[in-house]
Amino acid sequence: GMICNLPRVNDIAVGIGLMLFGTGFAFFLGKPFIQPKAPVLPSIPFGQWTGLPQLQSALQMNPLFLIGIALAFILAWAFRSTRWGLVVRMVGDSSDAARAMGYSVNAVRTLSTAAGGFLAGVGGSFLSLYYPGSWSEGLSSGQGLMAVALVIFARWSPVKCFLAALLFGGAGALGPALQSVGVTSGYYLFNAAPYVLTLAIMIATCSTRRSLAGAPGELSINR
Repeated sequence: GMICNLPRVNDIAVGIGLMLFGTGFAFFLGKPFIQPKAPVLPSIPFGQWTGLPQLQSALQMNPLFLIGIALAFILAWAFRSTRWGLVVRMVGDSSDAARAMGYSVNAVRTLSTAAGGFLAGVGGSFLSLYYPGSWSEGLSSGQGLMAVALVIFARWSPVKCFLAALLFGGAGALGPALQSVGVTSGYYLFNAAPYVLTLAIMIATCSTRRSLAGAPGELSINR
C-alpha cells in the first residue's frame, strides 16, 4: 500500500512484482514445514438430518466459507452506512474531496490495502487448512489473479463478489465432480474451466466503459 501511494507508481506492476516475490518468499520460508498432510479446520455438519452419505458430505461447511458469507454482507452494509466505510469510498472516488475534509489519503489507502491483504491471506489459508489441506509451492495455482477478474466482473460490490466467487468455485469443482462419478475423459479440460471462465470475463469486460463500471473514480486517474 505504501509503495502504490508513491507518485507515478503503476499499481498493476507493483502488484505483479509483489505477487512473484511473495510466491518465492513463501516457499523459502515454508519449505521446512511441508508435510504430506497437515491438521485441517474441522467442518460444520449441516446434513445430519438426512441419511444420504452423499448429501451429508455436500453439506459439510468449512467455517471460513461461512465467515466469507458474513463478511460480504457486513462490508456491503459498512461501505454504505458507516463513517469509516464512507471515508474509504470517498478516498477511492475523490482524493481531493477527502483531503478537503481533513483525511489523510495515504493513510486511508495504506490501511485499506493492509486490511484487504489480510482478508486475501485468510482466503488463501483455506487452501492449506481445508482444501486440499496441505501446503506446497504454487498451491494457489493462479487463483489470486482470478480474484482480480472476479472483482472486475462483480463491479467492486462485496455481495456480487461473493456470488461471482460461487460461480468461479463451481467452475473449479466441475472437474473433480465429474471424475467422482466416473467421467474421466477430458478431465484436464474440465480442470481448466475456471481459467477459461476468467479469460472470457476479461475479454467481455475489456472495453474502458465496461471494465471501469462501478470502479472507484480514482482508479482511472494517473497520479
